[in-house]
Amino acid sequence: MLLLLAASGAAVPASAQVATITATPVAATTASPVSVATATPVAVTAAPARNPAAIASAPILQVTPTPAASILQPANPGRAAILSTTPRPVTGTTPPTGTTDVRPAVTHAGLWPMVWAKQTGPALTEQEECIAIAVYHEARGEPLDGQLAVAEVIMNRAASGRYPAGWCQVVKQPWQFSFVNPRTGHMPAVRRDSAAWAYAQAITRIAVGNFADALPGDVLWYHADYVAPSWGRRLAKVEKIGAHIFYRAS
Repeated sequence: MLLLLAASGAAVPASAQVATITATPVAATTASPVSVATATPVAVTAAPARNPAAIASAPILQVTPTPAASILQPANPGRAAILSTTPRPVTGTTPPTGTTDVRPAVTHAGLWPMVWAKQTGPALTEQEECIAIAVYHEARGEPLDGQLAVAEVIMNRAASGRYPAGWCQVVKQPWQFSFVNPRTGHMPAVRRDSAAWAYAQAITRIAVGNFADALPGDVLWYHADYVAPSWGRRLAKVEKIGAHIFYRAS
């Protein structure tokens, strides 16, 4: 007779009844059908064909440039342009302590429209060309307001009574401008086909015509910021533009 071994180790007769576990059937669940949205077709209308004749006859947009003359109004409309042979009047004075100069502000960016328009124009006179040559040699690497300031120092000197009355005489005065031969007054040549010379001429036209001011009328001296001349200590510093420091009498 076949014996079954119980967990306790005792033999159990094969004829003994064995409990049977019957699994309870699970009721099947039927999934609800999912509704599917149907997209409504969109009607597409083709664009009408272009008429070549209509395109060819369409008007062309016309752009009218702003006249350069409208840009070049003097800084003070009531002040007449100064003739090239007339020294610039001295209008600046040493301000009291604690005050600042009241004058039209001019910047490199603000001068661009005038410089662009003034690159062409009537030929400079001999006196005006001396200013332009000085601007070219002294300040062609400077911002436009710095170039204008150099031109104005020359004009201020001629009007001050301390220096010669002519612009060429101011520029050629011995030991005043480093690019000029102090013994002969000879000035080096300029590259007349260069942009720097075109800018120097434009700056001169702006200065002579009083279209903008960079400095007061009593500023008569300047030097580069990488030197410290002894005479600078006896003067009143006005401002620094680019690499140049400008002074008036203290």
